[in-house]
Amino acid sequence: MAADNDSSVPSSMKKFVVGIIGMGDMGKMYARRLSDAGWRIMACDREELYESLCEEFASRTNIQILRNGHLVSRASDYTIYSVEAASISRVVAEYGPSTKLGAIVGGQTSCKDPEIKAFEDHLPSDVDIVSCHSLHGPKVDTTDQPLVLIKHRASTESFNKVETVLRCLHSKHVYLTAHEHDRITADTQAVTHAAFLSMGKAWHSTRQFPWEGARYVGGIENVKINLTMRIYSQKWHVYAGLAILNPEARKQINQYAKSVTELYKLMLGGHLDELRVRVLSAKEKVFGKEHDPKWAGKPLLKDEVLDQFSLGGPRVDHTPLPNNHLSLLAMVDCWSALGIVPYDHMICSTPLFRLWLGVTEHLFRDHGRLDAALRIAVEDNTFRSDDLEFTFAARGWAECVGLGHFETWKERFIVTQKFFEPRFPGAIEVGNAMVKAVLESTKG
Repeated sequence: MAADNDSSVPSSMKKFVVGIIGMGDMGKMYARRLSDAGWRIMACDREELYESLCEEFASRTNIQILRNGHLVSRASDYTIYSVEAASISRVVAEYGPSTKLGAIVGGQTSCKDPEIKAFEDHLPSDVDIVSCHSLHGPKVDTTDQPLVLIKHRASTESFNKVETVLRCLHSKHVYLTAHEHDRITADTQAVTHAAFLSMGKAWHSTRQFPWEGARYVGGIENVKINLTMRIYSQKWHVYAGLAILNPEARKQINQYAKSVTELYKLMLGGHLDELRVRVLSAKEKVFGKEHDPKWAGKPLLKDEVLDQFSLGGPRVDHTPLPNNHLSLLAMVDCWSALGIVPYDHMICSTPLFRLWLGVTEHLFRDHGRLDAALRIAVEDNTFRSDDLEFTFAARGWAECVGLGHFETWKERFIVTQKFFEPRFPGAIEVGNAMVKAVLESTKG
């Protein structure tokens, strides 16, 4: 086995077996990274995928594909459930009782409340529980990204073994309880996802690829477009579980839709003074007063960095149209209403969130840019119809989440995904380059 030749595997753990139940994108990424480090992997997915998985991983001698989770659970010293949050209870109920005596079990779902409940309900009492969550997508470099570790029911020895196994990801380990994890991931992901999901739905409703016209040009628009494409290129369940199963996320998505609606009504009614007071008050609550030393220390994205990443290629022939940036104004209004200070949880932030926070700052920390957005919101009708569709979309996602309808979420997501799907290959390449460049530019 490769483990015998790899110095990253301690001699005391040479025979240690890691099981992975669920070989979706994240499960496969974990299997590859852990096997590269020399760990022995037993993995499975649905039985009808057995042959194709065997073929896909045939060249990796330290990854063994098994037919089902019973076989993985019986053989593994540490089993990771890498399945959809909505399915975790059913899958653990089926395979949990087969867990090896004295083993460690964890999961990497985005919502820990149902995951921990499933483990407590269906695992033998002699099994230790140590869960994790890599706060990024499967195609993101894991180096220096936050990796949450949750020591729920485990000895120090078991917890140390999990840390040893996952150290090969070179992520930043963050230690939380399951409840803390759900609250913080809601703060740093739920509304961010809702904003981009709503943008995509709005552009789909107007049948436009925003990078092809003259309306969405410039650095802020590049972030909106690229990250929207990034989300819609993923599988629908990646975002549904976090939004629907996390009570904190539900509350935040509902507030975001409320903020969008109320700000849009102020714009529509021509209430500039009221709009300005509300937005500036939210700005102070979220970002602090401008003489606060912390204000000067925050990263500020640069136009010259953001402008490089248009999906439509160089746009020197177009001057950016004035935009009220309703999605960004509503984000800060939402954070303000819920008492969320986004900087409090940066250690648990995703690349998506850090970029979205950065571009929000980009608007709010520039007096001229913010004042222009507020003035345009009332005086210019250029984006009025797009803003109406965005408001409809935000309310639609909030209603779907409030009702807890996974099938409705799936249908809403997939129909928009199919609209943009032909453009994903180029969008993903540009989006990845943008995320890398922007995050590099804001380090330190």
